[in-house]
Parts: sequence; C-alpha cells; structure tokens
Amino acid sequence: MEKQQRVLVVSFPAQGHISPLLKLSIQIAAHGIKVTFVTTEVEDGTFMEPLPEEQSSITLISIPHCVDEGVRNDALKTVETIESIRRVIPVYLEDLIAKINQSDDEEKIGCVIADTSVGGALEVAKKMGLEAVAIWPAGAPCLALAAHIPQLLQHEIINNDGIVKKYEPIMLSEEVPACTWSSSDIGWTSSHPILRKALLGFYSIVPQYAKFYDLILCNSVYELDSSVFKLIPNTLPIGPLLAGKTWPQDSTCLAWLNKQPAASVIYVAFGSSTMASAKQVEELALGLELSGHPFLWVVRPNFVDGSTVKFPDGFKDRLSGKGKIIEWTLQEAVLDHPSVLCFVSHCGWNSTMEGLTMGVPFLCWPYIADQFSNKNYICNVLKTGLELMKGENGITTRHEISSKINTLISSDVIKSKALHVKEIVRKSSNEGGSSFKNFKSFIEHIKSL
Repeated sequence: MEKQQRVLVVSFPAQGHISPLLKLSIQIAAHGIKVTFVTTEVEDGTFMEPLPEEQSSITLISIPHCVDEGVRNDALKTVETIESIRRVIPVYLEDLIAKINQSDDEEKIGCVIADTSVGGALEVAKKMGLEAVAIWPAGAPCLALAAHIPQLLQHEIINNDGIVKKYEPIMLSEEVPACTWSSSDIGWTSSHPILRKALLGFYSIVPQYAKFYDLILCNSVYELDSSVFKLIPNTLPIGPLLAGKTWPQDSTCLAWLNKQPAASVIYVAFGSSTMASAKQVEELALGLELSGHPFLWVVRPNFVDGSTVKFPDGFKDRLSGKGKIIEWTLQEAVLDHPSVLCFVSHCGWNSTMEGLTMGVPFLCWPYIADQFSNKNYICNVLKTGLELMKGENGITTRHEISSKINTLISSDVIKSKALHVKEIVRKSSNEGGSSFKNFKSFIEHIKSL
C-alpha cells in the first residue's frame, strides 16, 4: 500500500492570506495528500473555526500570537507582525517538521508551501532538504514589480524609499498592455513612512528569496511568460470556513437578495482590514441612498478606526427594505447571486478574483498594497470597472459615489466585458483549461517527491 504524503502549508496571519491558502490546502487534500496548515493566532487571540469533518485530512496548527498587545498604531502593528513572524516561525517550523518526520505514526512532510510573507519558512525547507514552494496570494503585477525592484532602482524609476520618480509606462507581460504606475499603484504604498519602508523591504527580498523557490504559485487571470509561474484557480465554492468569532457570517442577506429584482443590488464590502473615517462612512451612506438603488453593505465593527460606526441621522430608518447592513457574509455566494448588479470593493486580491469569476462589474476603492494595481488592471486593462475618486480633502463624496454607480450600471460595455472575463476565468479553471492543467501538474509533482 502506497504511503500517504503530507505537505506543510504556512500562511501569514491575515484573512486575505489565510483564505486562499486554506482553499489551496482543501484542493490538495482532495487529491489524497494530507496537509498541516500553520499560521499564528489572529489579533484577538483566536485562529479560525474548526474545519468540517469531511476535511479530516487537514490539521490546523496555530502558533501563539507574537506581537506586543500594547502596540495600537495599525501601521506599527503591521511592521511588528512582519518582523516577529520572521523571528518566530522559522524556529517553530524546524522543530515541528523534525517531530513529524521522526514519528513512526505520521506521514512524512516532503514539501513546504509557504506564503511569501513568511519567507523564512522556505529557508527552513531548504535547510532540511525539503521541496520549497512559494505562493503569492496577491495580484501578479505586484509580484512582477517586486521581482524587478533592483532594475526599478537602477533606472531611477523609484527611489530608495519606494516612491515613484519617473512616470513611464512599464510592461509586465507581453500579453498585457503597458501601464504607467504612480506611487499609489505599487504594492508597498502607505501613507505611513515606517510601514512603507517595511513593505518595501519585504517586497525587496522577493528576488533574493528566488533561489529558495522550486515553484511559485500565483492566483492570476493571466499566465505570465516564465515557466516558474503555476496558476491555481481561486474559484472554489468552499463555504464559511473562516467565520471568525468576531464577525459571524450573516446568511440572512441571501434571503433578502432573493426578494430583490434581478441585477438591481449594489454590493459594498471592503475586506477584513480596510479602515474609514467617520466622515467617509457618512458620505458613503448618503451616496448609496442618493443612487436610488437597493444595496447590501458589509460594515465590520472595526470599520471606523478608533470608534464605533455611526450612520447619518435617520439613515437606517429611511432604508425601509431598500438597503441591508450586515457585519460579515458569504461573499462568493453574494457575488454569485442574480440580484447583484455591481461590487463596490477595496480590490483586495481575493475580492478581485471572486468578482471577476462571477462576472460582476467593479467600483474600485483601493486602500493599501496590491489593491491599487488591482484597481489599475480592473479599470484600465480588463475594463470591467470604474474608479471612485477622492476629493481634495481625501474624501470620496456622496455625489461621486452616486454618479459612478449610475454611470457603471448604465454601461453595457463594462457589463459585457465583465461577463467576457468571467468566461475566460471559468474556462481556465475547468477541466482542460490552463489553470486546471497547471494545478494537476503541481499535484503530480508533489506526489512524485
């Protein structure tokens, strides 16, 4: 009887990272390979709800939280998280792998699949003679930029602080039109100089870590030319596996959507970490109301930094069935619902892939990192959405929001392009498609180790 294999999957402790790596783990396990999934505890000391019984081939391991709870500034907390993970995870992983591989009762780990944000895990894999596989859980354009930071510095397109100095078109792939990148479009963008420096430092190590990669897995609509890129379809209907204790999934919104006319609802959601000012929440609320369309709005309890979310006076009373506000939901199920007309999004990579897969047009409102380049591709390359612009005071006004909603929903061209991209993505991930073939090849590679 052939001995079952095991892989170790390591994720950065954030929803946008855990979600795609857990989906990948589920697909690997479905092919008869056991998975040990490792990350650190999230900020409130929890990890995630247990997996269903049918996912018994996946073992979840949570490393104790390693960030000083006294750090309240979000930018500094992100910096400390990055640094502490680099210190803590390699030591823990080396001990974990040694214990598993020395046990007579456990399948041996032959491969480590690590989020590039936890690059030290790849060094551990190589040190212990294991296959090292890096996964990039963000937009492919930022990966391409990161791989060429030395050239960007050499040609003075960016300075040592990561700020764009030359506004010239950059072609990342022969199949994708060249784009002009601003300082806000690149993955290491941040208004906080310490965080920007830390993000730039992280992106800068991608070329250095390349020597540790046997493969790079990349969730992407486009196949890049280099053979080291393997595409993993991020279109898997896995259900509420990441329902955190803080934000329980609200499935009542699906019943509410069932009562709405087809292609009528504006879906508004900004992921797990986007923050907004109290003034911006007010403008968004009034903009949605001004548009005159029904809307479903996901508002996390911590959406407003430092205070409780407050809506304009009388706003909720005026909804009267026209709008629904929830804390968290099954986003893929919502985007796949026939009542949903468009998606007001921060353009995180998971949301981007989910929206593209469901053929839903975007109103783009990026917040940080690769979200700006994702917006760039949605609006300027794929042409499946529009960008919401900020005013001089940094606020997107109710009039901008209402106007862009109505412009978007009246554009047959944008809606047609969104459906076209949906067809491309589905074809790629279905049997016989390029992503399907790449993933099958990857599974065969793991089994051959």
